[in-house]
Formats: sequence, C-alpha cells, structure tokens
Amino acid sequence: MAVYALTGFSLVSLLSFGYLSWDWMKPSLVADVATDPMEKSLPPTFTRPPHIIFILTDDQGYHDIGYHGSDIQTPTLDRLAAEGVKLENYYIQPICTPSRSQLITGRYQIHTGLQHSIIRPRQPNCLPLDQVTLPQKLQEAGYSTHMVGKWHLGFYKKECLPTRRGFDTFLGSLTGNVDYYTYDNCDGPDVCGYDLHEGEDVAWDQSGKYSTFLYAQRVSKILASHSPKEPIFIYVAFQAVHTPLQSPKEYIYRYRSMGNVARRKYAAMVTCMDEAVKNITWALKKYGYYDNSVIVFSTDNGGQTFSGGSNWPLRGRKGTYWEGGVRGIGFVHSPLIKRKRRTSWALVHITDWYPTLVSLARGNLSNVQGLDGYDVWPAISEGKASPRTEILHNIDPLYNHAKYGSLEDGFGIWNTAVQASIRVGEWKLLTGDPGYSDWIPPQTLTNFPGSWWNLERLTDGLRKSVWLFNITSDPYERYDLSEQRPDVVRTLLMRLVHYNRTAIPVRYPAENPRAHPDFNGGAWGPWASEDDGEEWEGGREPLKSRNKKKKCKICKLRSFFRKLNTRLMSNRI
Repeated sequence: MAVYALTGFSLVSLLSFGYLSWDWMKPSLVADVATDPMEKSLPPTFTRPPHIIFILTDDQGYHDIGYHGSDIQTPTLDRLAAEGVKLENYYIQPICTPSRSQLITGRYQIHTGLQHSIIRPRQPNCLPLDQVTLPQKLQEAGYSTHMVGKWHLGFYKKECLPTRRGFDTFLGSLTGNVDYYTYDNCDGPDVCGYDLHEGEDVAWDQSGKYSTFLYAQRVSKILASHSPKEPIFIYVAFQAVHTPLQSPKEYIYRYRSMGNVARRKYAAMVTCMDEAVKNITWALKKYGYYDNSVIVFSTDNGGQTFSGGSNWPLRGRKGTYWEGGVRGIGFVHSPLIKRKRRTSWALVHITDWYPTLVSLARGNLSNVQGLDGYDVWPAISEGKASPRTEILHNIDPLYNHAKYGSLEDGFGIWNTAVQASIRVGEWKLLTGDPGYSDWIPPQTLTNFPGSWWNLERLTDGLRKSVWLFNITSDPYERYDLSEQRPDVVRTLLMRLVHYNRTAIPVRYPAENPRAHPDFNGGAWGPWASEDDGEEWEGGREPLKSRNKKKKCKICKLRSFFRKLNTRLMSNRI
C-alpha cells in the first residue's frame, strides 16, 4: 500500500480552505438553467457548413477555470461552457508541440515522429510535410482559414510555416515562448530573437502590444472583413497563460489579496484571456456569425505548478503522464448543439477534433488514411456514446529510462523502463518514469518556499516502473492496482506493443547554428533552403564564443531593423 505524507497542513485544514470540497462527479458549479425560453427549443438544422472557432490556451491548469471551483475569475468561459457541453473526460498531451501536432493532423505523435519532447527553435524539424493538415482539409471544403497565436510546429524552412500548411493568414509566434509585449524569445544565453510574424514576414510594427489583446483584436478584424455567408475557420492559439508571467496591471490588481505572487500574476493572465474570449464571442454576434458557429475551447496540457498553475485535485503537472498533465479543460459552445447545457463524460481526445470538424464542414475524409481520431460530434451534440474506447497517451523511446524498469517486469513483452502510458476503457497504465507525481493544491496562501507546494506526497513507489489505475473510480490516481490486477496490466501492455509496432522513427535532430536570429535580421524564422532535406541536420556547435563578441552587435542590428520598419510603415501611412 502506498504511504502518503501531509507536510505542513492537516487534512482538516485542507477541507477548511475548500481544497477538497470540489465533487468530481458534480457536473458543474455553475447553474445550468436556461434564462431564455427560446434556448430550450431544438437548434436549427445545418443549412450550410458552420463557422468554426477553435480556441487553444497554453498551460492553463485543470483547476484554473471557474466551473472547476477555481478562485480565478473566468465568467465568459463559465457561461459559454454552461450554455454548451462541458467535456469532463477530455484528454490532451502533457506538453505543447505534441498537443498541437495531434490537433492539426488527427494522429498520435508516434505516427508523426514527434513522440519526444517539443520542437526547439534551433532544430531543423517541423510537422512532417507529408501530413495533410486540418486547415488544408477545411480549405478543400471551401473554408477561409486563419490562424492567430502560437504555432510551435517548426519553422526551419518556409514549407513548414502556417501559411504553407493550410492557413490563408497568420499572425503569431513560431516558437514556444515569447515575451508578451516585446515578442523576444531566448533559446539559451545570448541566443535571442524577435518572434512575431504576419504571414511570412516579421511583424516588427506590432511590438509593444500585449499578445492576448492583439490576438483577440485580430480575430475581430478577420470577422469584420469576411462575409458570414461564407464558412470560416479561425484557430486561436493564445500564448496565455504560458510563462513569462505578464499581465496588464489592472488585472493583477484584482488579485492583490493573493499571497503567492506567481499565482496572482497567473490568475490575472487567465482573467485577461477570459475577457479576450468575450470580445471574440461579441464579434461573432456583431458580424452575424454566431447563429451558425461552433466554438471549441481546449487547453493544450496541464498547468505548470511552479508558475502559478493548478491541476488540483488531479495528480501531477505539465510534462507528466499523470492526470494532471493530460486531462484537459474542454467544452463546446454552439447554437447548433441538439442537447445543450449539460456535462458529457464521453471519452474524447485532442486527435478527435480533426475528423469531427472536417465532418461538420462536410469535408471529405475518405482519402485520409491512418487517422487516430474519431468523429465525436454525435457524442457532443446528441449525448450518444463516444466511438473512442482507448487513448494512447504516448510511447517515448528517447526519454530517460526508468532505473528499475525491465523486460521481466513487463511479462517479457514490454520493457517497463520505457516511458509510456495508455488508457483502455476505465483502466490506465503507466510505465517508465511518468514524471513528477505529487498532488499540489492551488498556491494561494503565501510566498512559502517552493517545497511547501508538495503538500501531499507519495513516499513510496520510487523503485516502481509500472502503475495501474481505475480512472473511473479513482480519477486522482491514489490507488495503484498493478499488483492486484496483473491480468489487466498484461492486457494493456499488449496494447502498447500493438501501437509500438505502428510507430515511425523519432524525429529529433540536433540543433543547428544557422538558426541563430543573428543570421536572420534579429528575428526567429526559416533558415534552411528548399534544397535542404526535410530532416536536414547540421552540427550542434554552441555559439557561446561568437555570441559573447556579437551580443551588442545583435542588439544594434535588431534595433536597426525595427527603426527601419517603423520608418517604412510611417511612409506607407
């Protein structure tokens, strides 16, 4: 039996603060009561393909939305979810690139070669060019397609850019982490560059504008200039609420009573994002899109607890295969939903949006082979059973192998040292090193040292490499049943073996010095030519000696390009 230790607080004190008061089986903390009698009537039938708005937030924790009992204010998201369908059995991936790649391709990351880590700024790597993307299928169906926000699917050559992968327009960042105002991103000491792009050009003139506001304003502009009679797809991938923790002061002031500074800034960013969604929803109504629209809201991975996020009461955090890393916030809001104002426990995965949205758009899926996603619209709209019965969370052969794993522990069919996780029915299996495994309540009390966050910690199991949970009855992963149910362990290991036979080699090339922003006018952007192979690799030579000498030159060069662009824009105006 596992032994749990409470450090710093008792269970009674946790209850007094309300940390354990949220009922997992309670559908919502927001009253699902229709205020408008007309909303109780059946929705209109699909007379034409619906407008699709897909909103993806970055690093928002499972607990960090109002209807999950959060202390963070999200009135817009709460209302949209309450009037639509909340997805409470919804899964994503534990980090950025994998979730985005699976959304865009409808395939598990073992089938795109992106099963290890993320795509880093200096890697000659991107979403495989042979993959037909979601926006490309929507274009085939007659949609105008637009992306606003964070790409993080590679950019080492122009063929990898959003505008070459199915989007008519793009405003956003190519890398995974930029300053919310300056749009600078550093990939190590002295390897810094500007990262905000308009189409395939660097958007120097937008520097200084807070990204959450900038992206919402761009969505409104797109809607204003488009005809609601023509179908449109807008993928809004907010940078929020990923680090750095930055927000306009007026939002931080709302949470001045929060003792933990990181949590206070993080909360401000979530509320700011909530208001951005409000503005997007308002624009849909103002310009005549709303009645024929489908709004999908999703997080990309679990919250980062070291940066203010909370996945309570789930176990783990961003970057882990515990529920806190892979169970996402998700809901669908649409006048076209037949059974609104309810909570769905249908099993849904982020790969499912590809076939679901293409089907809604009346697109053609007959020529797309090998999808791992399912069309879950009947489950969402009508409350039917989900066609999905299992989820491969991942198999990562490159991740550090668990010290105590072995082929013997895997019944001779699977090396349990390999990091992998799978959900089949109500059962979930993890092997290898699943990642940081504590249960961490919201950091709202005070600025104690980081160690206080580990409020409830698993004190045994450090020599393990196999875990089994019944997620239906034990959603917090407190009771490991791997020793009691070896039959289930073996069955799920066989499923891992099955999936592993279909995996393609990992794409994780060495970083290349040609990617340095110094060679691209001070900005991150494509550096390889069209003649370079799709997985063109250069040396991993560090730029430390060169960069120390060129640091000031880089700054001056970037400043020069910004001033030049500003003058050109002034002359154009």
